[in-house]
Amino acid sequence: MTTPALLPLSGRRIPPLNLGPPSFPHHRATLRLSEKFILLLILSAFITLCFGAFFFLPDSSKHKRFDLGLEDVLIPHVDANKGAKNPGAFLIHGPDEHRHREEEEHLRNKIRADHEKALEEAKEKLKKSREEIQAEIQTEKNKVVQEMKTKEKKPLPPVPIPNLLGISGGDPEDNDIKKKREKIKEMMKHAWDNYRIYGWGHNELRPIAKKGHSTNIFGNSQLGATIVDALDTLYIMGLHDEFRDGQKWIEDNLDFSVNSEVSVFEVNIRFIGGLLTAYYLSGEEVFKIKAVQLAEKLLPAFNTPTGIPWAMVNLKSGVGRNWGWASAGSSILAEFGTLHMEFVHLSYLTGDPVYYKKVMHIRKLLQKMERPNGLYPNYLNPRTGRWGQYHTSVGGLGDSFYEYLLKAWLMSDKTDHEARKMYDDAIEAIEKHLIKKSRGGLTFIGEWKNGHLEKKMGHLACFAGGMFALGADGSRDKAGHYLELGAEIARTCHESYDRTALKLGPESFKFDGAVEAVAVRQAEKYYILRPEVIETYWYLWRFTHDPRYRQWGWEAALAIEKYCRVSGGFSGVKDVYSSTPAYDDVQQSFFLAETLKYLYLLFSGDDLLPLDHWVFNTEAHPLPVLRLANTTLSGNPAVR
Repeated sequence: MTTPALLPLSGRRIPPLNLGPPSFPHHRATLRLSEKFILLLILSAFITLCFGAFFFLPDSSKHKRFDLGLEDVLIPHVDANKGAKNPGAFLIHGPDEHRHREEEEHLRNKIRADHEKALEEAKEKLKKSREEIQAEIQTEKNKVVQEMKTKEKKPLPPVPIPNLLGISGGDPEDNDIKKKREKIKEMMKHAWDNYRIYGWGHNELRPIAKKGHSTNIFGNSQLGATIVDALDTLYIMGLHDEFRDGQKWIEDNLDFSVNSEVSVFEVNIRFIGGLLTAYYLSGEEVFKIKAVQLAEKLLPAFNTPTGIPWAMVNLKSGVGRNWGWASAGSSILAEFGTLHMEFVHLSYLTGDPVYYKKVMHIRKLLQKMERPNGLYPNYLNPRTGRWGQYHTSVGGLGDSFYEYLLKAWLMSDKTDHEARKMYDDAIEAIEKHLIKKSRGGLTFIGEWKNGHLEKKMGHLACFAGGMFALGADGSRDKAGHYLELGAEIARTCHESYDRTALKLGPESFKFDGAVEAVAVRQAEKYYILRPEVIETYWYLWRFTHDPRYRQWGWEAALAIEKYCRVSGGFSGVKDVYSSTPAYDDVQQSFFLAETLKYLYLLFSGDDLLPLDHWVFNTEAHPLPVLRLANTTLSGNPAVR
């Protein structure tokens, strides 16, 4: 279930700066004496400036960001001297003043000596030919590359793998259901094979143009998003040759040391989630190593005054920023709130608590904040720690935050009671303020905007039917109520499909007056191969075994096959109310990761990826439940 990153953004891509070795005139082997003198003067001035800045700039250690950590108090008011190890250390008198002056003089002498040494080295450099200088530069570059490779190959600590049940099988006994499952598998083959032919290594595929495609959520680099996203679907379908092709590409080509700005949320749920699941399913170490390498690249995004991460981060420089359209520079609830599952598993697999601490820090901060009507607004400013625009939704911008509260509890073997309480409190507020019944008797989830309920529901919000069903167990006396609520949401979302010409649901639909479960604006009539409705069908099937959910899922599969399939793969459509729709010419990576996986599971037995052993991340990548009996590694923070 992908959220705000799919909102269209525009902007010109700036080509990366050329940071390679300097170019020299080809007609000269050495520099003239006058040029050497000028260069020497410039270099001398530059070195003087650098050392001077180093000496006179204030100590940056006194201005470090206050880390909230896991403390109960968010912003302590600390007196500079109170409680310090050396009270009054900023006041220097008597012998201490003399010693301080001696230290300053010693430092000046050291800087002067270093300055002289640097000048001598510069003189020696300028005596060398262009070829010699280039050779030295290349040697240094090779040394850095080799050090990076050595670091990447550093083995991770051995970790006891949880008892993994149901990673294959699920063969249905009924022949009709078996044929339907085989058809879904054939659709997966068609999507994968055409990506393999026309888009291999690109992030996604344009199935009509028959070439690679990418969006700004992946930056300007080709990271093979479809390969990583599709791996676990291939595995559970038994397409092991295709799985091995993807694995080989990852081993040989997947490199995160690129000058590319990516969505922290999207690369977490698609790449880290996909790599972790591929590791658990196959046991191949390369997937775990790649997941950890990428996670390290995402950590600089958390370097904000509050610890709430930026939406975007440059994988090479670590510089982060937020989407320009997001409420005055705010971070988005669904983005910074959809990291918990993957980061807990990263800490479990590496023994490094840093990932766990980052996501727990976010949780602690949110617990301390006042919430209007008990609702979480979709925007939070990472600099000030204040809410942005008061807009709450269970669709785009908010959706998977609530999902991950519930799934944190499930993934902890139902021991993370803090997460469960946050989920219960949030759902209670959502039901009170956002969930309504239409005149025609359809239950829908509206959006709260500045004290007003907008009677509009997005396709993304349709996942909530499955979430309510999944969370029914643990709701004490409300289990039956939430299972029924999930079923009502499923029916509403099915109606949004059934009331279109293509039997495929629009991006969002209204409940105003006589208009119910129908898109009104042209810009909301598209279908981009989204999985959320089918996701809810699958969860409801697992918990009720009501045959209507398989029937509804099959209707959706037939509609996708009829209207979205093209010779080069599968494409989204621009208008689900037109019997002759135009294509958007994009085969989304989540179509292989989620839509086809949920359809395949819908027509499989419950023994394939059983829900008491696996918890699916928001991109449908299943991660194992971390039971206490399976987490015996000493120092493992994920189960404390």
